[in-house]
Amino acid sequence: MPGATAPAPVTGAGRPGAPAGPGLRVARVLTRDFGGRSETSLDPDLRVFVSDLARPYGVPLREDLLARGVGHSYGEMAEGLLRDVLPEDEPVDLLILAFSSPDVRPGRSTALHLSRFCPGSPLAFAVCDQGSAAPFTALRIATDYTRTGACRRAVVLVVEAAHLHHEPARPVALPERHCAVLLVCEADGGEGGGAVVRQSSGPAADPAPDLVRAEWAALGPAAAVVLGPGLSAAPGLTSPSGLTAPSGLTALPGAPGPGRTASARGGQPLTGVWTALAERLPGWRAEGRPVLVADLDRQLGRLSTLTLLPEAAP
Repeated sequence: MPGATAPAPVTGAGRPGAPAGPGLRVARVLTRDFGGRSETSLDPDLRVFVSDLARPYGVPLREDLLARGVGHSYGEMAEGLLRDVLPEDEPVDLLILAFSSPDVRPGRSTALHLSRFCPGSPLAFAVCDQGSAAPFTALRIATDYTRTGACRRAVVLVVEAAHLHHEPARPVALPERHCAVLLVCEADGGEGGGAVVRQSSGPAADPAPDLVRAEWAALGPAAAVVLGPGLSAAPGLTSPSGLTAPSGLTALPGAPGPGRTASARGGQPLTGVWTALAERLPGWRAEGRPVLVADLDRQLGRLSTLTLLPEAAP
C-alpha cells in the first residue's frame, strides 16, 4: 500500500541461528501471461474493499476501472500454472505468494487457496508490502524453511496484474500485462545450483551499482547477470549492446557480453526480472554459468540479490 515503509536490513540467505541444514536450489522457473479478466473484477464488494483501502490515504478511486470490470484474480492466474507444472509424485511442502498490489478477490487468502492445487497440501502464506523485494524475501524465507530439514520442495509464485483500482499516492510504475512466474525450489542435495539471497536497506544499500558489481566480480568472469528495473534505471549504469549492465562492469576482465546480460522485461515492475530469468536460465545452466539476479526498490531503498550457483556436472 502507498504508506509502506522500508523493512529492516537483512543480509544473507538465513537468519542468525537458523539450522545449518541443506540449502535451496531453484530447479525450474516458468512464466505465463494472461489476457482477459476475472469475473470477480465486477463484484460490488471490490469497490467496498478498495474504498476502505484508499480512504486513509485520501486517494480517489478509479471509477472507470471498477465500472468496466478491469482486473485479474491472482488465484485464477496461478491455478493452471501449478496444475501444469507440478506432477502428483512431487509433493510440495511450502508455497509462498509474492505480490505488490491488491488482488481483485480480497475476501480470501489466495496463498491458502492455491495450496489446494499443489500435491502435498503445503504450508502457504504471502509476502507483500515490500515492492520488488518481495520475491527475494520469499526465496530467503524458503531457504530458512529448507534448512530445518522439514521442507524438501517449495514453490514461490510471483504475480502482478495490470490494474490498480485507485490512484496511487505517488507516481509508481504500473504493470502493462497480467503475469505470473513460478519458481520451483528444492533442497540442495548435492546437485549444485544452490541459491543465496542477500538484502540490504537504507545506507547499506547505497551505492547499489557498486554492490551489484562486487557480487558479480565474486562469481567470476563466466557469470551471467539479470537486472531488475530499479537497477536498469539507476545512475551509473550503462547499456552495452542494448542491454543494461552495472556501471564499470565492462571494464572488468571477462565482462559479460550480450549473451550473458539480461534486463527485466519492460512494463513489469515486479515480474519482469523473473520473466527474464525464466527465459535465460536454461541456456545459462547448460553452459555451466553462475547467475546473479538483482533489483533495487528505489522507493523503499531496498537492494536484493539472488545468486544461483552452477548445476553439478552429470
